[in-house]
Amino acid sequence: MAIELLNRLVMFGALFLAQVLILNHVHLFDVATPLLYVYYVITFRRGFPKWIMLVSSFVLGLIVDIFSSTPGLAAGSMTLVALLQPYILERLMPRDSADDLKTSAKTLSYGKFSFLSGVITAIYCLVFFTLEAFSFFDWLVWMERILASIVLTWILLMAIETVRSK
Repeated sequence: MAIELLNRLVMFGALFLAQVLILNHVHLFDVATPLLYVYYVITFRRGFPKWIMLVSSFVLGLIVDIFSSTPGLAAGSMTLVALLQPYILERLMPRDSADDLKTSAKTLSYGKFSFLSGVITAIYCLVFFTLEAFSFFDWLVWMERILASIVLTWILLMAIETVRSK
């Protein structure tokens, strides 16, 4: 468990630094922003203590908010997807799988991991950009930002998982 917590801490720092130093400055076609730090929530193993998931996801979101000038958006969205991740993961895992099965493309299969990351990314982007807009005044731009960010984030997540699982 100590090694796993150390690995989670390293992932926490790496995703935070990548988001704040690089990815916050990427705005593809002025609508798509990769929100790669959601990968932190996706990779929690089955049976991981829920309170650690919630607290660490909230802290990661809060730190990203502080450095991105998005007051509470990432923290709230990360906490919500951390709350939903175990329930979505349970629907995709075989019933007879181990209680501490890691969440990766190797253990789940590439299709199930792709679906899991797509659903969690979609929920995250929907909540994040809805809170950011706080109205549906310009709903077309709102939808473009959500869909483009989902696709860009999902592509980056799949690329990282492909490299990681080899």
